[in-house]
Formats: sequence, structure tokens, C-alpha cells
Amino acid sequence: MKINLVTLAVVLALSSINPAFADNSTGSISGIASQGSVVTIKNTDTGLSRTFSVSTNEKFHFRQLPTGNYTVSNGEQSFDIVVTVGGTRSIDFTDKVEVLSVVGSRVSPLDLTSVESATVFTAEDIDRLPITKDLTSVALLAPGTTKGDSGFGNLASFGGASVAENGYYINGFDVTNIRKFTSFANLPYDGVSQQQVKTGGYGAEYGRSLGGVVNIVTKRGSNDWEFGGSAYWTPKGLREERTDNLSKQTDPSPSEKYHVYNSDNTYDYLKYNVYGSGPIIEDKLFFFAMYQWHDDEWNDFNVDRSTRNTDESPLGLFKLDWNITDSQVLEYTYILNDDEYTIHPYTNPEDEYYTGKHGTPADPYSISDSGDIHILSYTGYITDNLTVNALIGRMEFDSNVRNPLEGPGAECPLVYDRRETPTSSQRIGCWGKDSNQYYRYDPEGKTESDTRDSIRLGLRYDIGAHSISFGYDKEEFESTKLGREYSGGDYWRWHRGTGSEVRGVVVPEGQDYIRHRTLTQASGKYLVENTAFYFTDEWQVTDDIILRLGIRAEGFENFNSKGESFVKGDTKYAPRLGFSWDVFGEGDKKLFATAGRYYIPISANTNIRGSGIEFSTEEYFLVDSADEDPTTSAPTKLGAKLGETSYNGDENPPHPGSIAAINLEPMHQDEFILGYQQEFDIWTVGVKAIYREIKDGMDDYCGHQAFINYANDNGYDNFDYSSMANCMMMNPGNDVEIAMDLENNGNYQAVSIPASYFDLDKYKRTYTAVEFFWERAFEDNWYLKGSYSYAKSKGNAEGYVNSTLEQDDAGATQDVDHALFQKGAYGYLPNDRRHTLKLFGGYNVTEEIAVSANILVQSGRPVSCYGYLPLEQYKDELGVDYSGLASYSASSFFCQGKLGSRGNEGRTPWVKTVDLGVTYRPEWAENLTLRANIKNAFNSQEITEYTETSEIGSASAPEANPNYLNASNYLTPRRVELSVSYKF
Repeated sequence: MKINLVTLAVVLALSSINPAFADNSTGSISGIASQGSVVTIKNTDTGLSRTFSVSTNEKFHFRQLPTGNYTVSNGEQSFDIVVTVGGTRSIDFTDKVEVLSVVGSRVSPLDLTSVESATVFTAEDIDRLPITKDLTSVALLAPGTTKGDSGFGNLASFGGASVAENGYYINGFDVTNIRKFTSFANLPYDGVSQQQVKTGGYGAEYGRSLGGVVNIVTKRGSNDWEFGGSAYWTPKGLREERTDNLSKQTDPSPSEKYHVYNSDNTYDYLKYNVYGSGPIIEDKLFFFAMYQWHDDEWNDFNVDRSTRNTDESPLGLFKLDWNITDSQVLEYTYILNDDEYTIHPYTNPEDEYYTGKHGTPADPYSISDSGDIHILSYTGYITDNLTVNALIGRMEFDSNVRNPLEGPGAECPLVYDRRETPTSSQRIGCWGKDSNQYYRYDPEGKTESDTRDSIRLGLRYDIGAHSISFGYDKEEFESTKLGREYSGGDYWRWHRGTGSEVRGVVVPEGQDYIRHRTLTQASGKYLVENTAFYFTDEWQVTDDIILRLGIRAEGFENFNSKGESFVKGDTKYAPRLGFSWDVFGEGDKKLFATAGRYYIPISANTNIRGSGIEFSTEEYFLVDSADEDPTTSAPTKLGAKLGETSYNGDENPPHPGSIAAINLEPMHQDEFILGYQQEFDIWTVGVKAIYREIKDGMDDYCGHQAFINYANDNGYDNFDYSSMANCMMMNPGNDVEIAMDLENNGNYQAVSIPASYFDLDKYKRTYTAVEFFWERAFEDNWYLKGSYSYAKSKGNAEGYVNSTLEQDDAGATQDVDHALFQKGAYGYLPNDRRHTLKLFGGYNVTEEIAVSANILVQSGRPVSCYGYLPLEQYKDELGVDYSGLASYSASSFFCQGKLGSRGNEGRTPWVKTVDLGVTYRPEWAENLTLRANIKNAFNSQEITEYTETSEIGSASAPEANPNYLNASNYLTPRRVELSVSYKF
């Protein structure tokens, strides 16, 4: 039924302020009723009941309610409603009207109380669509999100931010892994009740993210017993072949025929789950439990080797809800995340390539990211106007742990050969090459793991026209690093001369030479502490205008393996402001805006890389192939050395004061949003303008000549640059205050070095976008949702990761390792997608059959040219930095010796995908559901990435890459997912 617009305006204007940001996993009910009446709510699933005595202002509100189904009554009228995460459901008992749905999964009258940009997807919404059931696939339905680079797995970019700048929550607990910010805890997705996707304008209780926030609320038990299960199968027989691509080499060798070889790969995925829920004590204590298994197998075939990979990882979810009283609720969540897969490697017979068959088996090994999560939360409804909540949680995970750590061949050096195949390396020798055993590990070290301990406290108080909330949260994140070195302690790579220079020495054509590297990384335990206080006042200024006045005070501190602090800044204040205006007071037009500042902490990986022991060397020698050891393939004798040895890092831990600038500002972003929404009958449409800009970007700088120049200019002749850390965290373009041992006597003193010594540009990243979005409510058996975004993401750094290099060292990429890497760096960034159209919806063909579709049309990403730094051109000014820069890959914007610019090679093609689904719920078995989803139904296999590296070889002996701008990745081809679900 269509609600009278005037009545709607009155209800929303008089109802209490939206409390969506008081808690991460609850919703609210509010509205107006006659003075002296008593409003009662009851959760029809659990029996939780509360009452509110309406005073002279005729308002009532129920804060921070568990999501679910409720009945609301004033004794004369009653309504059945659904409370969604972060939403307010508003009711007017003074007029005989229907319930108003302010935030929900279907189209509804506008939420005039909310200023943030958020979308809620319920389990029912997700079930209707032909998408993969996982957190990222659902998040990508929201406006302003785009899929990140394939090298980082299945992650999303929000509003131009990198994929490593998001926050992820389950039942109010932050499950983001801040070692690198590129992973988060998983759970059986059929156990998800609602997923909220925040793309901007979120409140002061959220921090530590620059992109977006994904907020999961799990299912919970009720007074009704329910059991069931589901199975999802993506068979290899219903999957199209992936695309191959030939090498562009002239007369390639048999092992270099393909640049991309995918067609023989096979994938067969099967997952299934069972669940049960119900009352342990009726109306008091409830449980929900789900257990999920995998039976996945995928086969990857490469040039001369292959792997058969299996994954049987179980996932588990257990939820307890205890209504201690009607005014006190206690919740416990346990998540089992036994994420481990096994790799069975094979080697082809000699001189047989691209066979599409498994050869001789090698020893299998597994990779584990397994862990557990425990969450305990309490909500107390102290009075009608006062609510308190508390949460504690722990997350423990392995971090990419190999089992067994070492296999046969760990005593043999790592050896590769490029003498016959200069564009690709062949594995030779006795090291564990068939089982990818690149390293040997510290026998005294502990397994690599990550642990997060968190506590959150919050309070909300309603007084007059103000709804005030404040809270505190603290997290301790501990990462354990296992020390390692190359297999056998050395890494050798054979080459054959082409008549060009190597480290300044001409190597005659046909003359063999070899590169030698060593690596030392020490074991250690590293701690990150992040704290925050937040305060928000939501003020009903007039009947039509609501102001949100919030501020968040952030604190960050990072420690080295000795427990010494090396980063601790002053408290940083992040304002969060916004307003919502019911333009004509009729409830069908809304103007809103937000302005906010958002900080992100320094990753634990920076502690490991920056404050731990990490030392490497690189050198080149002439060699004779006759001196190749027949067992190890390492040289038994070295000839003349070519150039100098390059050193990176130090064999001793750096002084804490030299790791990061004392005046380091945590990376933060300012965001401004202006939007308008309007309701037209069963349609709701809107438009929104977004501007985001990084302030005080942060990354590591790995040069040392700048410090030498400063010392020399100030009369310190004894300064030894090796007393500094290998790389230092700083804000590019700012003066740097840092501790230096200027007298070389062991006494470090703080000095301020002008920015001009580093010659670094300010860190720049802006995101400008206009979004149009629309929704049609389900009526006449169909519904439709969608958005169109016109966006520009521009700057000289992508953010916490570097997609082109697939470098996930959060906050410690190579972007500002030296000023030379900034040359040509300004331009459109990897997550820049100028045009994005999203459409999804469904149609009920009959009472038993429904069809659905999900459509994406998106313009391509920028393409750049990367090459080696022209070190000889800058040799005089580089000084001691020359040798370190010589070890970098072809990753600068110098394109075959000439300076280019980011994005100067155009863009990848447009991407157009259509996913289709059909659902069958037979009348003869009402609890049975059968589905078939066709992903990429028209089998589009557009190019998504090109090889952007224009050179191979080394910085001292660069060669043109024949596969430069050759396609390297394509859209995943058509595949079919079949599923069955049953409940009883």
C-alpha cells in the first residue's frame, strides 16, 4: 500500500534520531504515539519484549535491537516489521497508517534520518541473485565498488581506495587482518543473515579504513526448531575453457610458446553445509550452528610442471543468544576458519612442455590460514533513554603457513637458468623445485600467526532533540614472523651474454655470467596497538532537518620485536559531520551531505619489514658452464666480478628512532558527499557526488644518500649511513624529523631534515565521482536495482598496495622508495574505472519458478609502461643509492630508458558480463529449493590485464620485453553453479 506522503513526513520528522551507528550489528524501532500510551515490541523469533511509556513529546524509540522480526503494538494497533542492521523502522500510531520501512532490502520510503551511504542485503536478497555467495561478490553490488586486481585474490576497491584499505566486521567485531589489510575472516556464508555495505559517510564509531566497511550479521536461533542444509556444485564439465595467448617472441623456443597458458586448467568446486537452530530455553536462550565442508579440486598446468590442488577446509559458525531479562541481552559467537588446501606438484618428462597432463609426482604440501574467532557482546537497556553495550573478541589465525615447512632439497641452493630461454627462468639443481621449496626456515622460530584482541564500550543517551552516543575501542594485533633464507642459503641465476653491459661491464655475446643473491630474515613477534574514543550528537534541529555532529579521536602505536615503540603519534581527531533535509516536508525528497576525515593505521607488516632484521645482497660474476656442479647446478668456481655488490638492509635490527619519522602523520583521507533522493511511487532514485582526497600519505623511503648529504652539509664527517634503517616511514613531501647517529658514536639524536633533501613529491590521490542509483520495489512479480557511476581516481600512488606489481606490503610499497620512482607516476590509478553500470533484479514467472539476472558493464583500467631505472643517467646524484636501486625490477615509469607517465598506454577493453539464474521451489516439496546460476552467461573473455613491463634482464643489462603489452589475464569464462537446499 502506498503511504500518504504528508503522514510519512510527519512520522519521520517527529521520530527519534536514527541510531544506526551506535552498534555495528543492530537496528532500531522508533515513531510517534499518543501521550500516556505504552508501546510494546516483541521479537517474534526469540520472545524478547520491551515497553516504552510515551511522554508529552509523543515520541518512542527502542535502540540497538537484535536484527529480526518484531511485532509493535500500542494496545490498539499492531504491526509486523523486520529490523535490519543499521536501520530504523518508524511507525505512526496517531494515524491509522501502515508501518514505514526506513532501511531495508526492498524499495521503501526514504530514510530521512540517515546521512551515510550504505546498502543492506538480507539473506533473502542474496538468495534471489545469480551471484557467488561470498562477502566480496555481495559488496560489489553496491554503487562505487569495483573488483580489485586479480593478484590480490577476491577483494573489492571502494571509492578509489586500494583493496587494502577496507574494514570488515562480523557481529560487531573487526575481523580485518591488519598484517597486510588484504584478508579477513571467513565464515559459512549461508550463516549470514544480513550484509551491510558502507561506501562513505559512515559515523564516528567506524575508523581504520579509507575505502569502505562491510558489516556482517549472522543468523541466530529462535523459538522455532529448524534444521537443514545446502550443497553448491560448480562442475568442470559445465565450465568453458580459459583463454591461451601465444608469446610474441620471434622464433620462441618450445618452452616459450605461450605467454598465457590456461586452456588445460580444470576446476571442480563443491561445498555443502548443514545447520540447526532452536531454543535451549524458550524465550531465553537460543542457538544457531552451521558446519560447512569443501570438496574442491583444481588442476593448474604450466610450462613443464603442474599441480593438483585440493581443498576440504571446514568452516563453522556457532551463535548463542541469551535474553537474560527483557532489558539485558548477551551474545556469543564462535567461528571456525579451518582454511587449508593441499598442493600436489608434478614435473613433466624432460623436454615436454604444455602437455595438459600430470607428470612425475613430487612431495605434496599444504598452505594454512586456519584460525578461530570468539566474540562476546552485551547490550543493556538501562532506561527508555539510556542504552549501554560492550564487546570483547579474539581472532587467532595462521598466516600462510606451509606444512611441512621444509622438504627434501632444503640443503641445496635455489638455482634458475636463463641461458637458453632469456625471457623465462628454468628450475635446475637439487633444491625442492618440484614442490616450490624456495626457502629454509629458522628451526628455533615459531609458526607465523596473527592474533587480534579487541574491546569496545559504548553508551547512547536520548535527551530532548539530541541523541548522544560515545564509546571507546581498543585493539592489540600481534604478528609472529618466522625467519628464513633462500634454500641452501644462496640463490643463483645463470645468464648468457648478448654483448650488452652488465653492471657497467660489457659481457661478450655467448659468454655465461651468473647473478648471486642472499637473503636473511629473522624471526620475531611484533605488536600494533590502536585505540579510539568517539562522540556523536544527532540533533533534530527542526521537523525537517537533522544534523550529525561527530568526532573520533584515534591513537596508533607500533612496536618492534623487542617491544620498543617506533611509531607513536599524537592523538588524531577525525570529525564526522552530516545533515539530512526533508526538502518540502512531504517525505518523498531528501537532500543530504557528509564531510569527514578517516585515518588508517600502520600495518603489522611494516613492523616486520621495517623494524625486523632483513638483509639481502646481489652480485654478478662471469662463469664457465663447465664449472656447473652436476648435482646442485650452482657454480663451483666464479670468474671476474661484474661491478659492485648491492646491499639492502642490515644484519642488525635498526634503532627504533630511525625506522619512522618522529613527526609521522598517519595516512588519512578527507571525504565530502552531497546527495539527493526522491521517491516516485514504487521507484526510488538518487544522485550523489563524492570527493575524496588523501592527506599526509604515508609510505617507506629506502634511500640513504639524502641523509649523507644532510650530514655533510651540517659538518658531520663521521656519519655512517648504515646506522639508519634500511627503509624509513615518512610522509612524502614533508620535512622529516628522525633520529640519526650523526657522530657515529652510538648516540642517536632527533634532527629535522628539510623535504628538499629527499626530492619527493607530496603523496597525491583523489577520487571524484557522480553516482546515479535506483530501486524498484517488488510489485507485479518483479523488482530491479541498479547504479551508474562516473568516476576518476587520480594520483601518484595507489595506496596501501601496488596493483601493477601485485605488491601487498601495506604502506610499504616501492612507490616512494626513491624520488626516481615518482617520476611519471602521476596519472589515473589502477582502480580508475571511468564508467560502471550495474543492474540486478528478478522476476517470478510462476509461484514455483523465479528467474534473476546480474549485469555489469564497466570501462577498462589504465595501462602503463614500466621499465628499469636509467641508473647511469643519474649515477652522479644517486651516490650510495645506486647499488640498491640496481636490484629493483623493471617497475619504474621509465619506458625502455625514456620517461613516460602513468596510464600512457591507454586502457584495457570494456568488461560486459551477464549472470543468469533460475530458482525452482516445487509446491509438492515446499521446503526444497533447486537453483541453477550461469556466471558470465555469454562467455565474454575480454582482456582484463596486459603485461606492462617493457624490459627484461636486469637494470644493468636491460633488454626489450617481446611480450610487452601482450594480454596476460582475461575474464573468467562461463561456468554453471547448481545448488540444492532443504529445511525442516
